[in-house]
Amino acid sequence: MASTFPEPRASAPAAQSATDRPTRIESHGIDHIPDGERHGRPSELFAVWAAANVNYLSLVIGGALVLMGLSLVQALVVIVVGNAFWLLTGVLAVSGPAAGAPSEVITRAMYGVRGNRVNNAVTGWMISVCYFALNLAAAGGAAFALVEKTGLHANTGVKIVVVLAIAAATLAIGVYGHALIIRLYLPITIALTAAFGVVGYAVLRHADFGYVPDAPLRGVGLWATVIGGVTLIAAGPLSYTTSADFSRYLPATTSKRAVVGWTALGGFLPSVLVCSLGALAATVVDMTDPQAALQTILPGWFTPVFLLSLVLGTIAINAMTAYSAGLALQAVGLRIRRSLSVLADGTVAVALTLYALLVSNFLDTVSNVLELTVILLGPAMTVYAVDILLRRNRYDGRALMDETRDSAFWYAAGVNPAGALAVVGGAVAAALCVNTAYTGPVAHALGGVDLSLPAGMTVAALLYAVLMRGRTPAVQAAPATPARG
Repeated sequence: MASTFPEPRASAPAAQSATDRPTRIESHGIDHIPDGERHGRPSELFAVWAAANVNYLSLVIGGALVLMGLSLVQALVVIVVGNAFWLLTGVLAVSGPAAGAPSEVITRAMYGVRGNRVNNAVTGWMISVCYFALNLAAAGGAAFALVEKTGLHANTGVKIVVVLAIAAATLAIGVYGHALIIRLYLPITIALTAAFGVVGYAVLRHADFGYVPDAPLRGVGLWATVIGGVTLIAAGPLSYTTSADFSRYLPATTSKRAVVGWTALGGFLPSVLVCSLGALAATVVDMTDPQAALQTILPGWFTPVFLLSLVLGTIAINAMTAYSAGLALQAVGLRIRRSLSVLADGTVAVALTLYALLVSNFLDTVSNVLELTVILLGPAMTVYAVDILLRRNRYDGRALMDETRDSAFWYAAGVNPAGALAVVGGAVAAALCVNTAYTGPVAHALGGVDLSLPAGMTVAALLYAVLMRGRTPAVQAAPATPARG
């Protein structure tokens, strides 16, 4: 039988209202969303993605580009180019309304029923939980500083309590699910924009717009830093191979262009602005410790507000991450309700967070994880995007729910060789070209230039397109005239 994992529900009317009322726990897990329960406008996606990207991590990354030796102009160019990858996140989101299913199920078309369980375990669940932990550590740092301002010493016990409190607020949003995210993220976006507007004003007053490092980078060193910076920035949008999770409730006739546009713009615009603030700030303060450094140029009264905004921004991004990680855990094959799977993800992430805060160096961990995940996430996102193009975004959501040997997506022993070989081939190509925690042979030959991102994505795209050529994909009938929005 097909595996659906819906939340318990008393009756059909209650389930339908659950998608509209943020006070109810979402009734659906990875099961198909019926047409009668589809609702909303694609413009709502802007606030969802914007709230998740007005955050502390973007400030850290923007400042890191200048610390790496780039001039301000070079850093700003890298920020724009790296964030252009949000367009791919938008492209993936169009599959949600088409299938009425989350990304974790749609990818069965690429990897097969069994192969997709491995995909969800690695690129869906494991990486999502790591990101949850890293972001939670950043929020914890801000919250600890806020606690110190009250006169209470943030010892180990206090830190544990604070992390648990932030995680509880985050997981509450993830458990209640899609409707609460849609309703809550517009006011969160407005609040965060106001807070970062004050930060922006303070930074612009002090920034050195003509900043050039004392020893400007040139030649191979410059190119290696620029490409590495683009990869670091691109890791953000590439980590959201699950954008269909937040568009799947839209009607099947929703305009594809609107879904792509509002999703991509919601990620691109705030990411560019906040990363740019980080780069501008790095021209006048030491961004190795952004939280402390920014307080030297911010008004004294604003410091608690700034710290609270850092916590709120992290809650927003992590609630989305926990939501998708919960769906990934179901898609792996664990027969558990979505609400419980979210809580399970949170438990693992909290344990990792406490380790990151109390044992390891946070900034080093962030840099290593963001750069290394591109080896897998670049090829995975590319395969997904190419599949959408090959099938012309026609996915049969009900057929995707079938996990039996008779499934149209069973392929060979439950694995689609085309998807598996494309991702593995892309990851190998990326690993040969990477220059992060280790240096691949190609990167070494090029003097340290890291071409892992374009190499991995190009090889994955070509392999998948060639291996899928001649196959007849399972499609649904083309929808009627698209709705505008």
